[in-house]
Amino acid sequence: MATLKHMTGHGQPEGGNNIAPATISERMVREMFLPPFKKCVQQGNVRSVMASYNEIDGVPSHANKWLLQTVLRGEWGFKGSIVSDYYAIRELCDRHHIAADHKAAAVLSLTTGVDIELPEQETYQLLKSVFENKELPISVLDTAVARNLRQKFELGLFENPYVNEARAKAEVGSAKNAAIALRAAEESMILLQNRNSLAPISAEKYKTIAVIGPNADKVLLGGYSDHPKYFVTVLQGIRDKVGAKTKILYAEGCGITQPGSWYLDPVNPTDPVEDRRKIEEAVAIAKQADLIILAVGGNELTSREAWAESHLGDRTSLELVGLQNELINQISATGKPIVGLLFNGRPLAIQNLAAKADAVFECWYLGQECGRAVANVLFGEVNPSGKLTISFPRSAGHIPSFYNYKPTARRGYLWDDVSPLYAFGYGLSYTTFQTSLPKLEKSTIASGQNAVVSVEVTNTGKVAGQEVVQLYIRDKVSSVTRPIKELKGFEKTTLLPGETKTVKFTLTPEELALWDINMKWVVEPGEFEIMTGNSSRDGDLKKVVLTVK
Repeated sequence: MATLKHMTGHGQPEGGNNIAPATISERMVREMFLPPFKKCVQQGNVRSVMASYNEIDGVPSHANKWLLQTVLRGEWGFKGSIVSDYYAIRELCDRHHIAADHKAAAVLSLTTGVDIELPEQETYQLLKSVFENKELPISVLDTAVARNLRQKFELGLFENPYVNEARAKAEVGSAKNAAIALRAAEESMILLQNRNSLAPISAEKYKTIAVIGPNADKVLLGGYSDHPKYFVTVLQGIRDKVGAKTKILYAEGCGITQPGSWYLDPVNPTDPVEDRRKIEEAVAIAKQADLIILAVGGNELTSREAWAESHLGDRTSLELVGLQNELINQISATGKPIVGLLFNGRPLAIQNLAAKADAVFECWYLGQECGRAVANVLFGEVNPSGKLTISFPRSAGHIPSFYNYKPTARRGYLWDDVSPLYAFGYGLSYTTFQTSLPKLEKSTIASGQNAVVSVEVTNTGKVAGQEVVQLYIRDKVSSVTRPIKELKGFEKTTLLPGETKTVKFTLTPEELALWDINMKWVVEPGEFEIMTGNSSRDGDLKKVVLTVK
């Protein structure tokens, strides 16, 4: 059973610090954080939800009856189990100080509706005496136990309690799953810029290619990952792709951190003296090449969960760690064309890379098929089609950076651009697409009706590609302030050169509603801007007006 994590507000903590308070209102909680949980509960029939570490309005989620009982179980009709995050129940005492001791924390969390404690043998073992002494009615325990037993019956664990080892061996690492992993990696890559159409790379044009950078020959899986049967690095993937046709050179260039573990401390920086020696070697290698593929970014040690004061993972800067910008500058000075590959677990400030590299790909962590996916995209076997699911700020000073901000935000900065470096929903292709003005089936609807929106998208380039058509709305006048735009639909479609397809979206009253001045979930009459295009940028969107009576 999948577990939804973490309910809720965990993604917007004070100061960007793990477990810190979320300084957000009930309206923001309901409009920004709860909708994905609600859809998974009501449309996906999810059976497990994990409460979050943080507090909202002074109430930690593991003790928040409004959140877990009134909303989750009451309003949404959730029937599954609620599970605690690791050590979060004892932290009601140790960190939040809303319980006098661990026993009181256990009572508070159980009566709030948290059915399972992780890890085991923490505070819930102290509840035995609570029920023996009749401090709580046994019905409270029965309710939690019944939810857990119901899940086990639904999973058939009493009839079939053991794993099918033969099936597990056949499935894990199988060719079928590897093919899925490869496709997922290929479609996750996002082409952020492509000056002079440098990509896709022609193996015939570039006889010598230098693969350089601290992430060029590294295993990058991200935190909470086990080790797959194999991992294809960028260097290996490119070597396998070009074979003997092209000479491949390699240099690490510099380090990011000293070798270590995502789970262990400390995280140590690399030696700058040694890194500068490596940069010199990389420059010498680059001068021998016709093209540079530069793999930079972060690693599991620079982007990890800060689960304790002795195990930190949050940073004060978004800049590339160590001497990576110095490496970029030195490689750029050779005058060779550069393809930048960014591997990271969080947005980074990459203005320097964007200025120096001709093409830039956001790769994130691509999994065991990393190098093969990168090679397939770089050499044009696969046309990139990924879109950014976040905005890329220009610097840490530009945080918060998100597309659906309120009208009074983003007034501007002295001596700097207020816009993101790369916007939410943005991503290029090796072909070009044209989207039409959106068409409304009806330009005026009643408040309880659906609005049907259609848009034509055409592949105006010379190769087949996939485009993600995106639908945004804006409530022009409302009883409370609304975001300048809100994503309400998207669809990925494959188009041959010259081909046109029609993409349709249905806006239900749910998509048009808001929590009004009286905290009522309603569709207010008035005009809505309906925007369609291929990113959240104003210049990439075309608009029509829908009137709701």
